Amino acid sequence: MSKDYYEILGVNKGASKEEIKKAFYKLAHKYHPDKKEGNEAKFKQVNEAYQVLSDDTKRSKYDQFGSGFENAQGFGGGSGFEGFDFSNFAGGFQNGGAEFDFGNLNDIFSDFFTGGGYGGGRREARRGRDISTEIQISFADSIFGTNRKFLITKTSNCKTCHGSGAKEGSKMETCKTCNGQGKIREAKRTILGTISSTKICEHCHGVGEVPKEACEKCKGKGVLRQEEEISVIVPAGIRDGEMIRMTGMGEAVYKGTAGDLYIKVNVATHPVFKRDGSDLVMSLNLKLSDALLGAKYTIETLDGNIEVTIPEGVSINEILRVRGKGVPASKSKRGDLLIKLNIKLPNKLSRESRKLVEELKKEGI
Repeated sequence: MSKDYYEILGVNKGASKEEIKKAFYKLAHKYHPDKKEGNEAKFKQVNEAYQVLSDDTKRSKYDQFGSGFENAQGFGGGSGFEGFDFSNFAGGFQNGGAEFDFGNLNDIFSDFFTGGGYGGGRREARRGRDISTEIQISFADSIFGTNRKFLITKTSNCKTCHGSGAKEGSKMETCKTCNGQGKIREAKRTILGTISSTKICEHCHGVGEVPKEACEKCKGKGVLRQEEEISVIVPAGIRDGEMIRMTGMGEAVYKGTAGDLYIKVNVATHPVFKRDGSDLVMSLNLKLSDALLGAKYTIETLDGNIEVTIPEGVSINEILRVRGKGVPASKSKRGDLLIKLNIKLPNKLSRESRKLVEELKKEGI
């Protein structure tokens, strides 16, 4: 059944790459399996849709053939059975005393249209599972970027045999299950007659050969579950909740391609600064006398201490702008630091202060 990847991501068919990326980030964050209300099935659907629509070539073929574009391409374009679910006929059918089993027609046509039994076709590469994790970084690191290392337990290529599954020095021999063909041919009887199909040999995984002696560490599997150190570059200006995708760093699979690793970045709050787009915002408390007469204040920023000049007669909530002290918007440009001025009024006035204020009142100030 064809999948509507645009509907899954909630975007229009003419959506830009940026719109598709934003929709993916939002939904991946919403359905993340590690969240309390996450949904692993929907998370995988969203990821599958993004993998296709973010790739110009795949997206073009998807728009032409639908979600079965890879199968359609492998068969030469258009199967004639698109959108028809043969599993509805499961249960068998009597025709002239002969019984035909419809229950496996989905599998048969899947093999048929991927080239099995008719010219060989190409074998779809095996791919490992996508996985996800989270890291916590400081507010400053989210602004300037950082390199983080962390440990994660996942299925990885065996370091002893480097994923081959063979003992060091051991030779490879022909797979006896498929006689070195990498595929096993099967014949199935259906209402359409006998259809030949081929399936990948599960013993050699389509390679056609197996190690004569298996690796002692992974027992010939080529992969095993182990702890691995991951090093990730967190880009400058990343936002709280955004995800970093590391291609090929997910779970490995024997004789196949590793999945991807998705890293959700959680940014710690800062006691002084808040982010507003590419600008940083902070508050500064002023004495009434400094607000009236002006002053110089030394403030601590993410770049170190700077001195700012408070002009005479500033108003409550007036904002001072310090250029270039905000979030990096590009390699050569940064946002600004916005300083919101809070004028602190005294709770009590001394006798001398009261006299001075009364004098100012007489002057109409």
